[in-house]
Amino acid sequence: MAAGADLSSPYTVLEGSYKKGNASAIKDERTESLSNFIQRSNGKPPRHISVVRPCMSSVRLSAMIDTDADAGSICNMLHSDGNVPLPTFRSGSCAERGPRQYMEDEHICIDNLHDHLLKYQDASLDLPSPGAFYGVFDGHGGIDAAYFVRNRILKFIVQDPHFPLCVEKAVHSAFVKVDYAFADDSSLDISSGTTALIALSFGREMLVANAGDCRAVLGRRGRAIELSRDHKPNCTSEKLRIEGLGGVVYDGYLNGQLSVARALGDWHMKGQKGSACPLSAEPELQETILTEEDEFLILGCDGLWDVMSSQCAVTIARKELMLHNDPERCSRELVREALKRNTCDNLTVIVVCFSPDPPRQIEIPPSRVGRSISAEGLNLLKGVLDHRS
Repeated sequence: MAAGADLSSPYTVLEGSYKKGNASAIKDERTESLSNFIQRSNGKPPRHISVVRPCMSSVRLSAMIDTDADAGSICNMLHSDGNVPLPTFRSGSCAERGPRQYMEDEHICIDNLHDHLLKYQDASLDLPSPGAFYGVFDGHGGIDAAYFVRNRILKFIVQDPHFPLCVEKAVHSAFVKVDYAFADDSSLDISSGTTALIALSFGREMLVANAGDCRAVLGRRGRAIELSRDHKPNCTSEKLRIEGLGGVVYDGYLNGQLSVARALGDWHMKGQKGSACPLSAEPELQETILTEEDEFLILGCDGLWDVMSSQCAVTIARKELMLHNDPERCSRELVREALKRNTCDNLTVIVVCFSPDPPRQIEIPPSRVGRSISAEGLNLLKGVLDHRS
């Protein structure tokens, strides 16, 4: 699955990465409180064979940043601009087993990160508001790795000494630390693995971190803007990194075994902790500033992107949101469409809206030259041309 949409916004480079310029976690009996994220019972978690696991949350966040607060207590990724309103995060999700025997995906949606963390952290933790956190974890070789990372990654982020002054370093460090913690848990099958895609937002700043082939796509007035890059072994940069560390790519698989170049877990393919190996748990980070034109975000596992382009998903999602303005129903429609297209994998989709209002109808200025193409079709054509260029 190759990424192929517009990456045209101004970017700056993050260290070791590239960069571009609800109110509760998903409700199920397997959710653990943050205070117990490091603890868990012995044995493997059950595999989930239920067909659909939807989640919906909707919280309006209107608190403005206290500009008189101590600058040292405000995350340096927060960008304030009084001319642009802060986003209102509301999300919906859907997960489906699909044609697979077991469901190995996990996901999390937190629309009000500030209130969520106050339940488990010292009240003195001063975070910008509004804040939100989302994640998709596509497991393989069993559920253990995806379940472990889903339940612990946020705790590792907020407890990192760099948080919240340097969120990028905290997130990068959290990926590596949670991978090491998984390797140390003797009660789990450490040969299982998972990709990890998260989106962390404070105010209008959104940081996306990705290790694997899940994908985050921003819907900007009908146009798809990819916020992550698929880490496939046959991708040129990943193949060079793999071969430079002594690995091989055979028929599109890392060392002939794994179809992704980055993943957490899979410790049967890794060496000693701290040593460089072809299979990396380090994420690529990408930051973007949300504007009034940014309407929603789609996070999905490769079961979606194997059968659907980024632009196609944005077009479907926008049309659905204009009809009913419900991100959960929107995520279910994307899952249904992927099943119609005969995806052969588990499916997990999260749709995050940034406004309480539905997307507006795109108005195209009148032209002297007649044309018979819709606004959606025009955006789809732009996405194809951008990809080819």
